[in-house]
Amino acid sequence: MLLMIAALFSACQPDITKLKEGRWRGEFVLPEYKIPFVFEVNEARTDHAVAYLLNGAERFPLNNISYRNDSVIIPVDLYDAVLAGKLISNTLTGKFRKLNSEPPGSGITFFAVAGDPPRFTGNDALPVGKLAGTWDIRIGSGEQVDITVGNFEQKESIIAGSILTTTGDYRYLEGVVHGNKFQLSAFSGSSPYLVQGEFTSDTTFTGEFVTTRKSSKMEGKRNPKAALADPYSFSKMKEGFSKIEFSFPNLEKVPVSLADSKYKGKVVIVSILGSWCPNCMDETAFLAPWYKENKDRGIEIIGLAFERKNDFDFAKRTLTRLKERFDIKYELLFAGLAGTDQASKALPALSGIAAFPSTIFIDKNGNVRKVHTGFSGPATGKFYQEFKDEFNGLVNELVAEK
Repeated sequence: MLLMIAALFSACQPDITKLKEGRWRGEFVLPEYKIPFVFEVNEARTDHAVAYLLNGAERFPLNNISYRNDSVIIPVDLYDAVLAGKLISNTLTGKFRKLNSEPPGSGITFFAVAGDPPRFTGNDALPVGKLAGTWDIRIGSGEQVDITVGNFEQKESIIAGSILTTTGDYRYLEGVVHGNKFQLSAFSGSSPYLVQGEFTSDTTFTGEFVTTRKSSKMEGKRNPKAALADPYSFSKMKEGFSKIEFSFPNLEKVPVSLADSKYKGKVVIVSILGSWCPNCMDETAFLAPWYKENKDRGIEIIGLAFERKNDFDFAKRTLTRLKERFDIKYELLFAGLAGTDQASKALPALSGIAAFPSTIFIDKNGNVRKVHTGFSGPATGKFYQEFKDEFNGLVNELVAEK
């Protein structure tokens, strides 16, 4: 009798529709633009389904996909966000929402279709222009202009690279050159970007840089020596100060400071970060394995995290996800509410914190030697390699000092 009831109950349940395995192409729908993104679904996991956001060489995992009837929920855990929608005939329509934004937003509409079409569709013209190389790029107009640097690779019509600013970079941009026009986009779980332009000569282009908030004019000029301002020039020690002091709780709520015996006589790297910050994720992806390889040389790292809420329990959840994702073995401390103003107040001996991330290098005597603002991640190509070379060179000098 019980078996008959169970069978009847099971037959009455609606079938759960699941995402088709393989690649999907999606678009974020803005009033005047559509920003394409690409992801791949793997339902073969024994414990849960997983999707990967694809941007250039990046595969950013989205774990713990869940289903309810025709609804799909794809958590973007590191950024405390979610892609949620209805699935009908291999078409997913819904919203991308940041769960703890202030003020709460209505989200960004998106739709996605299973299949493997190109990221940018509708134009098969052979490439005429070349985006490969480095560029001086101005984004904005009037007094609101950002001086940036672009670095790109191009293979036939496919292009990839990034745009660097003094506070970080726009991570993995991927796209296409068709004729004398180009388009790139990126979405790795935080905010989608669209870059599109037209070559006006072999060495110049005009275009626009589009985010979910606005569209800005863009001008580029090819420059093999393009470079940003010195990242060590934005934040320094105030006159009369050589050391910084702080005491913040770790994830077990135990206060940690540079005065602790663990840090005495060692080279210490202090990373100013937030779990919400994409460039901080790139820096963490570099620092976490680097620390494992170098900690026995008399080196320690401390992460000072400034989070979206000034609440320890909330911060512990977000930072635990960060710690687990990158297998961080150094201390992560909750330092307060997100914002450069808050970070500057937390470290008053510095002239200020200009950006997330910022990295403070402290010698064996506890003196601050340099402060690096921003981070040029792996999407920036040669600039990432330059950063790694400078980073290792500086640390080697500090370790070698008596």
